[in-house]
Amino acid sequence: MNSRIRNVVRLQFINTQTYLWVPLLVLGGALLLNIAIFAIIPTGGPKYTGGAQAPMWYFLAVGIQALTLSFPFSQAMSITRREFYLGTLLAAAIAAAMLSTLFVLLGLIELATDGYGIGGYFAHLPDVWQQGWWAAWIVFFVLTMLFFVLGFWFATIYKKGGPLALTVVLLAVGLAGIGALYVIGRLDAWTAVGAWFGSVGVLGLALWGVPLTAVLAVGSYLTLRRLTP
Repeated sequence: MNSRIRNVVRLQFINTQTYLWVPLLVLGGALLLNIAIFAIIPTGGPKYTGGAQAPMWYFLAVGIQALTLSFPFSQAMSITRREFYLGTLLAAAIAAAMLSTLFVLLGLIELATDGYGIGGYFAHLPDVWQQGWWAAWIVFFVLTMLFFVLGFWFATIYKKGGPLALTVVLLAVGLAGIGALYVIGRLDAWTAVGAWFGSVGVLGLALWGVPLTAVLAVGSYLTLRRLTP
């Protein structure tokens, strides 16, 4: 590995709060809140929540901060944009891998303790774990990286064109989503779409996030190449 890319990884991890402590705090805080909610729910059956996704959403902010906080400093160190981008992605992947591992460990603890003794499942969700712990790890990792790259891309657009450009892009994305829903409705294809989602499963949907992440990564890099510090 290029020594400059390793230097970028070290540069990103200088701010341990962004990549380590805050994600752990978000995950731990969400876990404690959900356990408290599980405890006050009167039902005796299993209780499930999607609270474990909280760190994924935080990584949207991590992607933004990865550019805005460290890009100018990296350029002062004569690091190329390519080296900065690859090192930043690697730093995010390391953090995402650690969080994914912790997510799996929490799921195994829940499985062993019958949901912390109160039937509450924060990480061990049946659809996510249907194909095993490794599938759950992949789902968490891919989605975390998708949010990171999306945040990084938003930051490059903002740095390049300002709030107006970012607003236009967000509106375009929203209109594209509405257009897709309109087409599905016009074709009366909701049943087929629902059947496809059911057949693909959570792991399959996460794997579809890999090419989407790659497209966003290429787009953010192309924008980054034209940025000034």
